[in-house]
Amino acid sequence: MPEIGEVARVVHFIRQQLVGKTLASVKAQHDENVFGKVGTSAAEFEKALKGKKIVGAGQQGKYFWITMASPPHPVLHLGMAGWFHIRHLGTPHFKHKEPKEWPPKYWKFLLETKPEGDSPKVEAAFVDFRRFARIRLVDCPGDELRSHTPLKENGPDPVIDRDVVSVEWLKQKCGSKKIPIKALLLDQANISGIGNWVGDELLYHARIHPEQYSNTLTEAQIKQLHESLHYVCDLSCEVLAESDKFPEDWLFKHRWGKGKKDASNKLPNGEKIVFITVGGRTSAVVPSRQKRTGPVAGDVKKEDLSDAEQTKPNGKAANTKRKRTAKKEESEQEDEDEDEDEDEDEAEEEEAEVKPKRARAAQKIKEEKASTKGSKKAAAKPPSKEQKSKTKGTAADNADGISDGRRRSGRLNRG
Repeated sequence: MPEIGEVARVVHFIRQQLVGKTLASVKAQHDENVFGKVGTSAAEFEKALKGKKIVGAGQQGKYFWITMASPPHPVLHLGMAGWFHIRHLGTPHFKHKEPKEWPPKYWKFLLETKPEGDSPKVEAAFVDFRRFARIRLVDCPGDELRSHTPLKENGPDPVIDRDVVSVEWLKQKCGSKKIPIKALLLDQANISGIGNWVGDELLYHARIHPEQYSNTLTEAQIKQLHESLHYVCDLSCEVLAESDKFPEDWLFKHRWGKGKKDASNKLPNGEKIVFITVGGRTSAVVPSRQKRTGPVAGDVKKEDLSDAEQTKPNGKAANTKRKRTAKKEESEQEDEDEDEDEDEDEAEEEEAEVKPKRARAAQKIKEEKASTKGSKKAAAKPPSKEQKSKTKGTAADNADGISDGRRRSGRLNRG
């Protein structure tokens, strides 16, 4: 799922390429999930934006908005796999590729600006093949968007609202809840923009186990967590989520081997990366670095611990069971969550394979319904004169046959 850095990348290019320009063309394809679930339609979206000038863009965590010259303004969420493309510009991030065609596949809306002076028109597209994105219109002054739904229900953005997200604020937030610290960070009502990989990254740098209860963290741990929170979020936004620019010592660079053949699942220094589920998400953890210093929501499975934590009293590693479990885990399909290393090409192939099957199944059901309907009509229709005559003839033939049979039977008995 696009997180705080990826959304910062989208907003950067909107400001660079679209702000100050007028929309000559707006096309939207209605999707009940993307538009309808938040009370908007494609037609309303087109009407609200066409002919208007874009005057700004902003972000709060995973949400971003495009400020128009007059209300309403579109407020958008990229969902699991949504993205905002600008044609002929390298806007994709590490999980997205530049579209091979235009308009791109799975587009939800298309924007085209008026050419002005020496500036050519700019074309943009919002795409989402998984349909978890959300596009809504908020009718209020542009500078009041954050005081309206859905933004007002979300917590502060650690980059935009840096002054709010202080050590004291974090201490109060952690102390007010008894939940795993990873779950607290992922809850957008607490703090905006932190998703699965960012949460794992900042906990790795803070040396905190993701399952440890938030209200058991020491002041020193909270201070380190605050420092790591701003470090990871600031840098990911600064480099516009370009993973090639992330430092080599980041967990992000080495965490994507889960379920993949020949993956080492280790840091360059040999420290093991294990995967556990926290708050319904697959979490990457380095046990040798992220020690449990207090109560946790659930113990890490023995097979997930490092060799140092799994040594028998005689000094030999109890790795037989661990090896069996690791082998089993490698064969299991990776959970569908924000931590997935999503590949759009595979999703497109899957969609191409599934669609014909759905079409054939729908056609078969349609034919069966038509056949059943035809049978019922035939049964309900009164018989024609020809059918009545044929029925009478058949009945007479049957009666003659019965009489003839009785006569033959009588002759045989007499004989």
